[in-house]
Amino acid sequence: VTFTFKCMAAPVIETCHIACCANRTPNVLSWGRGGLIAYGTCYSVALYDPLVIYISQLKRVSVSLGSIFGGFVGWVECVGHTGPVCAVDAIHLDNNKLLIASTASDSTVRLWLHTGSKGKTWGLPIPNVNPFAFCYQEHNGGEVLSLQGHEDWIRGVEWTCVDGDLLLASCAQDCLIRVWKLVAKSGAEGDHLDVCTIRMWEDVFTLTESDASSLFAVTLETVLAGHENWVYGVHWQLPVIKGGRPQQSLSLLSASMDKTMILWAPEEGSGVWVEQVRVGEVGGNTLGFYGCQISPDGSMILAHAFHGALHLWARGQQVNWSPGVVISGHFSAVQDLCWDPEGEFVISVGSDQTARLLTPWKRKHQTQVKPSWHEISRPQIHGYDMQCLAMVGRFLYVSGADEKVLRVFRAPRNFVENFANISGAPLESLLVSELPEGASTPALGLSNKAVFQGTSIGDPSGFNGVSDQYRESYFHPLTLTEPPPEDHLLQNTLWPEVQKLYGHGFETFCLASDSQRTVVASACKASKAEHAAVLLWSATCWRQLQALPCHSLTVTQMSFSPDGRFLLAVSRDRTWSLWRRDSLPDTEPHFSLFTHTGKDTAVHTRIIWSCDWTSDSKFFVTSSRDRKVIVWGECSRPSDCPDEGPGIQPCSSILDVKESATAVSVCPFLCPDLSYLLAVGLDSGRILLYKWTPSGGSIGAEAADWSRYGETDVSQSHTLTVKRLRWRPRVGRAGQRDDGVGERAPADDVWVQLASAGADNSVRIFSVNREAA
Repeated sequence: VTFTFKCMAAPVIETCHIACCANRTPNVLSWGRGGLIAYGTCYSVALYDPLVIYISQLKRVSVSLGSIFGGFVGWVECVGHTGPVCAVDAIHLDNNKLLIASTASDSTVRLWLHTGSKGKTWGLPIPNVNPFAFCYQEHNGGEVLSLQGHEDWIRGVEWTCVDGDLLLASCAQDCLIRVWKLVAKSGAEGDHLDVCTIRMWEDVFTLTESDASSLFAVTLETVLAGHENWVYGVHWQLPVIKGGRPQQSLSLLSASMDKTMILWAPEEGSGVWVEQVRVGEVGGNTLGFYGCQISPDGSMILAHAFHGALHLWARGQQVNWSPGVVISGHFSAVQDLCWDPEGEFVISVGSDQTARLLTPWKRKHQTQVKPSWHEISRPQIHGYDMQCLAMVGRFLYVSGADEKVLRVFRAPRNFVENFANISGAPLESLLVSELPEGASTPALGLSNKAVFQGTSIGDPSGFNGVSDQYRESYFHPLTLTEPPPEDHLLQNTLWPEVQKLYGHGFETFCLASDSQRTVVASACKASKAEHAAVLLWSATCWRQLQALPCHSLTVTQMSFSPDGRFLLAVSRDRTWSLWRRDSLPDTEPHFSLFTHTGKDTAVHTRIIWSCDWTSDSKFFVTSSRDRKVIVWGECSRPSDCPDEGPGIQPCSSILDVKESATAVSVCPFLCPDLSYLLAVGLDSGRILLYKWTPSGGSIGAEAADWSRYGETDVSQSHTLTVKRLRWRPRVGRAGQRDDGVGERAPADDVWVQLASAGADNSVRIFSVNREAA
C-alpha cells in the first residue's frame, strides 16, 4: 500500500517504505483492538498493519496521517517525571475520563487523570529493587497490598477481568509466571466456616471510599513454569464482543529470553493451566524476547526481540502455527546505502554491524496487490560497526567498517534463486556459473565462508565448507516464495566473502565505485595528511592501483562522475579535490590531481559532508555543515583548460538551507523543464528537494537559479541526522509496472525514487513526482 502525503498543491513525495525495528527495551510494543501495531522506534512511534504490511510513523508533534489509519493528532503531554519513562498503561473510566499510569527510573509511579479539559496527577515512590507486585488504590494514592512470591526482579504485569473477578499475571527473572486472582468478599464471608476447612491462602485488604468500605481478597491462582530464562513479557488476549457483550478468553501469552513464546490456558474440565503452544527460535547466537502481544482475534502472536526484530506467528486452519512476514530494520544508526545497478534492491549498512538487503515483494497470482518492501537477505553480520559500502556489480559489493580492512562480498546461488522468486525477476538472466550455494560464519570468526554443494561425511544436507565443524553455524538452503523470517535472515542469507583489501592505517570511512565497475576508491579516518590519502583498487583483480594524497583530514565522501573521467573527494579539512583519469579506456586506470580548493580558495567554512555529480558529468555539488549547498563546474571541457590550475568555480548561487546539510544527491534524470533535481538531507532529519537551473550565477548573486520543489513532512522525515541519500538509477518505482524494467506503465517517466539512511536507525524509500506543479 502506498500512502500519499501532500507536501504541495500536487503530490510531490510519497512514502513507499520505512524500514525500522522496535527499540531494544521492554514495554515498547502494543497491538490495538483495531488491528494496528504501535511500537517505539528511536524517537518515534511506528504504526504497522501486519495484514497489509505497511508502516507509517507518529512523532511528538501533531500530525494527521490520512484516511487509512484515521486522524492521529497530538492530544496531551504529561510532564512530571524526572527520569526516563519505562512503561505506560491506560484505562477508560466513567464519564469519558482516561486514567493513565506511568513508571519511570526516577523511582515513581504516576497516575494521570484526563477529564477532557483538565488533568491531575500524583506520584507514588517505588523501591529501586522490586521483587514484589504491588496494588495501589486510586483515591488515597497509597500502597494497599504487596504480593510476595517471585524470587527475582518482576519484569511484567498485566490485568484482565473474567466474570467480575480480576486476574493479574506477573513474570520475573526467576523464570516463572504467577497468576493472581482478586475477588470482592462480603463482610460476613468466612464467619461460618469450620476450622477444619481447607482453603487457599488469601491476602485480604480493605478499600474505603465515601465512608463505605469494601473487602477484597487476593489468592494465587497458578504458577506457570516452562521457560528456561528470564520471562520479560506477559499478555492476555483481548476480550471479543459476542452478542453485544465482551467475552474474555483465558489465553495468556508469555515471552522469554530463552527465545520462545508460550500460549497458556486452563484445560477444559480440570481447569489446570497448561502450555498450549510454544513457538520460537532454536540455536543461533542471539538473545531472546523482550515482550509479546496477541492479535485481537487471537489468530496471530507477536514478539519483539533483544535486537529489535519482530517475530510473528499465525495460526493455520489445523491449529498449526507458522512464521509470518513482518517489517524489519536496523537497530542502530544507518550509515550508508546503495542501489544495485539495475535499481531492483537497496543494500544498507549500519552501526548495528549488519548489512541488509531490501527489495519489493511481488506476490505471484496476486497481481492486484501492490508490492511491499522487505528485507530478504542479511549479506553481512560483522563484529565491527559498519560505515560504508559500494556496489561493484549486480550482486557484488565492497564494505568498510571500524577496521582497517575492506571486504568484498558476492551473492551465492541460493540468494539469486530466492531473489528471483520474490522480486519476479527472470532467473536465467541472473545466474552465473561457479557460484557457491551459500555462506556461513565460523564460531569466533568475522569472515563469511563459502558453502558449496557436495558431499560431506556425516552431513546429511549434502553441503560442505569450512563451517562443517560448527554445527550451529550451518547453512541450510532455502526455497523462498515470500520474505524470510528473522532466524533465516541470521543464518541462511549470508553472502560469502571473496576478498580482503589491506592498505589503510585506520578505520575505513567512505567508499565509491565508478559507473563501469572497474575502480573502487576508499578512504579512512585521518588526523594527518599521511593517512588522508584516497586509495584506488582494481575491481577485477583487487589490487591496489594508486594512493591519491591531497587532504589533511578525513575524506568524508567520494563520487565518480557518471562518465568515469573524474573522481571527486570532499573532506573534513573544508576542501574538495578533483582527480582526472589519464589512462586510455582499455588500460589500467590511472588518476592525477586535476584541481582542488585550498585555504585561500575554499568557499565552505565548515566540514564538507557530502558530494554528488549531475547525470551529464558537467557539474558537481557539495554540502557542508556551514549550511551551504553549492554547484561547481563546468567540468565537461577539460581540453579547454590548461593542465595546471583549471578554473572550476561555483556556478550557482549559494543555497542556504538554514542548518547543517549532511547529505546531498542529484537525480540522474532531468525534470521536464531540463532543470536538475537535488535532494538535500539535514541534520534535523528533514529532506529538502530543490530544482537548479544553470544560469551563470555566482557567489553573492540572488538565488534565482534555485527553486524549492518539496520537502518531507514531519511524519516522513527522519528524527535524527540524514546520513546518506541515493537516487534510484532507473525511472519509475521498483517492483511496479513503471519500474523501468519490462512492461512500462503510461506514467513511467513521472516517478523517480529516493532512498535515505538516517541516524534514527531507519531506511526510507520515497517516490518523487518530477512533473508536480
